[in-house]
Amino acid sequence: MASDRVLVDVDGRRLTLSNLEKVLYPDSDVTKGEVLDYYARVSPLMLPHLRGRPATFRRFPDGVDADSFFEKNAPRGTPEWVRTVRLPVPGSTKQRETIDYVVVEDLPTLVWAANLAALEIHVPQWRVDGAGRALAPDRLVLDLDPGPPASVVQCCEVAVLLSQMLADDGLAPYAKTSGSKGLQVYAAVRDASAERASAYARELAVRLEYDRPDLVVSRMTKSLRPGKVFLDWSQNNAAKTTVAPYSLRARPRPTVSTPLTWAEVTSCRDAADLAFTAATVLDRAHRFGDLFEGLDVQQPPPLP
Repeated sequence: MASDRVLVDVDGRRLTLSNLEKVLYPDSDVTKGEVLDYYARVSPLMLPHLRGRPATFRRFPDGVDADSFFEKNAPRGTPEWVRTVRLPVPGSTKQRETIDYVVVEDLPTLVWAANLAALEIHVPQWRVDGAGRALAPDRLVLDLDPGPPASVVQCCEVAVLLSQMLADDGLAPYAKTSGSKGLQVYAAVRDASAERASAYARELAVRLEYDRPDLVVSRMTKSLRPGKVFLDWSQNNAAKTTVAPYSLRARPRPTVSTPLTWAEVTSCRDAADLAFTAATVLDRAHRFGDLFEGLDVQQPPPLP
């Protein structure tokens, strides 16, 4: 390239992109320009799951093999057209009273974030309203983390059991890969506080551990996890975030947190079956559309 900086127009917003040839995934020779291309192309599916949700970025300026950092506060130089919301952060380890979060509302903001090497985007299970006030949770999430030698195969077995429990309670379950080792199971909800959502998720985890002690652990004690699936219910805490659907992950390959069909979950027999990269996710987008689209229902059921 003649220059490492390129001025582009993205939906009417002028952005200066930099270091497009820098390799961010050394094992795969995937460059920053290819990361930007992925996020731009997947944006029609991803943006609905980011809008209204204060974002936490995990940035890798020198690639996935180098140092990274989580960024909650809008960085210096954030364009004035990027939406930010100021929210209280009680108990902050950095002694902050508030944080100015970025809310990724549109394609220019998503491209701007990707240009910061924000490879991973994490969001909470709640949104903010037009005035920037936090709303009640609209999603329930259960994070399935396998303890080796268990893998995503065992996570799928647990996800099927979870899906039946959620359906019995009148909730519609959705599954996605974490993009790393495990799975996450979601359901749209309403009329629930974060405390109630966490309590309900914990109830499900404890019931599954009681029914399948050979497969499931609901307690956070790491010594209990080998060979089992830790069912992390605590992600429903209002202060916590989960990797967003379609977000890249910082793995040796550019894997993606990928929505799944339940047929894929029930038929999984090999961890490789559910290891999707940016290229395969874009192909799936053409074939399936957004498999998480149903989570954005206008009137989801309340928690039981």
